[in-house]
Amino acid sequence: MTFWNDIAAYGPGFLGAAWIVLWITILTILLSWVCGLAAALGQRSDLAAVRGAAAFYIWFIRGTPALIQIFIVYFGMPQLGIRLSPFTAGVLALGINSGAYVAEIIRSGLSAIPKGQTESALAMGFSQAETMRTIILPQVFRIILPPITNEAISVLKNTSLLSTITVVELTLYAQTLISATFRPFDFYIAVAIIYLVLTSMLTQLAGWLERRYSRLS
Repeated sequence: MTFWNDIAAYGPGFLGAAWIVLWITILTILLSWVCGLAAALGQRSDLAAVRGAAAFYIWFIRGTPALIQIFIVYFGMPQLGIRLSPFTAGVLALGINSGAYVAEIIRSGLSAIPKGQTESALAMGFSQAETMRTIILPQVFRIILPPITNEAISVLKNTSLLSTITVVELTLYAQTLISATFRPFDFYIAVAIIYLVLTSMLTQLAGWLERRYSRLS
């Protein structure tokens, strides 16, 4: 009963921290899709410099820890005269990090589309951009939905890393309570339960999208 009483007492704080986690997750996912799509298309560019930049971005991000990337953005960018709030720096770092993985997911989806579709669309008078937007990407989205969902769940869980740069999300809020109550087990379990609820909601949403798009195909 003590556990549930504590959770009820600190419930508003946990809800506020969970709301911050959701906002960070949504903004990070949107940014990662932009970065990932740009990198995936960059790998298919006719320009060697663009292909090289996209390949370097994916190589660097996938080869270094997300925590180090967060530190580079938050602690390193001020040396270049760019100062960001912890929230903004966290979203930017996680978005760039996730974008590299999204790029590989999109690249695999693009590879699954027969080249004949692009050639046929171009022969019918579609531009390259129109072909990609109206024909290729809708098919790619259906193909990559399961792996892109897994990446979104990873983003949600990686928000806990932002406690290291003082973003008051679930982990840092729990650490604040633990320092006052000396009860780490109770509050870390509470955080784990909240993350389970959030990831389950995201999984259910992805399942609904998959069923919807399967009916449309």
